[in-house]
Amino acid sequence: MHSIRIKIILLTVCAIVASITAATLLSVAAVRQIGNSDANQILSLLCETGQKNLDSYFQSVEQSVEMVSSFVQSDIGGLEPDELQRHIDRVRAIFEKTAYKTHGVLTYYYRIDPAVSEAVQGFWYDNLDGETFREREVTDITRYDTGDTSKLVWFTVPKATGKPVWLPPYITDNLNMRVISYNVPIYRDGQFVGVVGIEIDYSTMAQQVNHIRLYENGYAFINDAQGNLVYHPHIDVMELNDENRPEVPEGLLSDSARVRYTFEGVEKLAVCLPLSNGMRLNVTVPASEINATWQHLIYRIFTVSVVLLATFVLLTMRLTDHITRPLRDLTEAAGQVNAGNYDIELNYAGTDEIGVLTSAFRRLIRHLKVHIGDLNDRAYADALTSVRNKGAFDIYVRELEQTLFHSPESPRFAVGVFDCDNLKTINDRYGHDKGDIYLKTASALICRVFQHSPVFRIGGDEFAVILQRDDYRNRNALIRLFDERNAELRASAGVPWEQTRISMGIAEFNPNTDSSVNDVTRRADKRMYENKRNRKAAQPAL
Repeated sequence: MHSIRIKIILLTVCAIVASITAATLLSVAAVRQIGNSDANQILSLLCETGQKNLDSYFQSVEQSVEMVSSFVQSDIGGLEPDELQRHIDRVRAIFEKTAYKTHGVLTYYYRIDPAVSEAVQGFWYDNLDGETFREREVTDITRYDTGDTSKLVWFTVPKATGKPVWLPPYITDNLNMRVISYNVPIYRDGQFVGVVGIEIDYSTMAQQVNHIRLYENGYAFINDAQGNLVYHPHIDVMELNDENRPEVPEGLLSDSARVRYTFEGVEKLAVCLPLSNGMRLNVTVPASEINATWQHLIYRIFTVSVVLLATFVLLTMRLTDHITRPLRDLTEAAGQVNAGNYDIELNYAGTDEIGVLTSAFRRLIRHLKVHIGDLNDRAYADALTSVRNKGAFDIYVRELEQTLFHSPESPRFAVGVFDCDNLKTINDRYGHDKGDIYLKTASALICRVFQHSPVFRIGGDEFAVILQRDDYRNRNALIRLFDERNAELRASAGVPWEQTRISMGIAEFNPNTDSSVNDVTRRADKRMYENKRNRKAAQPAL
């Protein structure tokens, strides 16, 4: 019998393990692929958003400078000092309005090449307080070699290249501040005249880049087309030189938008996109943080798989037990019959082979049970007190519940629960025979008061009464009568084992809240214990 059960369990468990393992492995592969794909998409979206924001900012600066340079080109006339000065004044007015409308402008300038005019130098304004542009003394260009593009880069580089240019971060000569600038060379009839430009605060660009964050340690940085860092949240770019300049990770200068690289021993994933000013925006995050997302999901999948496996194994064991139980019941029933016990119930009613065998076995022993009463369906008498016992109480409750749910009108009844206080003390001090007298005395008192209701002994020192009809209607008077008779008995009894102290709780059936007789019994039991607690303080000790 057991071998059949074990074989069924092993076969089913093996099938379950194989199925869950296959499903788990497929899920892990799918989650890993989806996790990496989602991380790449998030990085790409974040980088694209940062690219658009930075390009929008850089383009606004470019547009401002280009608009002023267009005006300059159309307005410039002769290069005589007076005419050139009037031109400068007109440009000054236009440039001021434009600068106020452009976010993050630190300085703006229109500088005339000394080779064109030493008398008219142009203008230079800065906004150090973030509110007002103030004119400053222009840089004396004559002190520099304008052919050397390593000095005075905002002037010398546009002059040398002859085209608009974004310059990487540098320190302004006069303000000693870190800036990046966009500059446009000005020409008249092919002759270089000067430079129009705007310097923006390096920190303004840095703030926008710093807002690009992903996971806990992800960040963004900017480099130029040659791989030189323009801005990095963890590296001071201005302090870099040929000796301490970090090597550009392989792939960051490639055309591939997604790059895996290792920096300072940490594997990272980055998305790189070009900016409109020729720089490149990189959004990078440690691969371990990306992996942590799908690894957490995989951990949860494994956990769920283990839980499911354990659940299915338990269900399999229970199902197998359910299948083989009729065979075990038949075996046990045969042993009982062999021992002379014919009060056997075989509940299996299937139509399979086991069901046919069970039915035949029932017919075999049916004639042996003709004269054996079904004690579970009768009221049993308690041997000590002669009242009905717990089995009778259960039967009575079942029959009463039949009327609760199968009759048009719910019956009205109440349940009383009684507990004999101090029974243990009586037993310990005077012996169990005196305890039996105590129980008999208590039982007799309950029966005398509730003489029209069934009384049950449902525990060692517990009794129950089900009040119906007249006793239910007169329950309050019966409760008072019980308290009076109990007090009289204690007063008249000469020995402790006849001085009954009985706690009582009565609860009425409420069809709106009670779904069973047990609900009423539990409420009565609770009230009995409340009565016991209230009485214990007042009753004298034995």
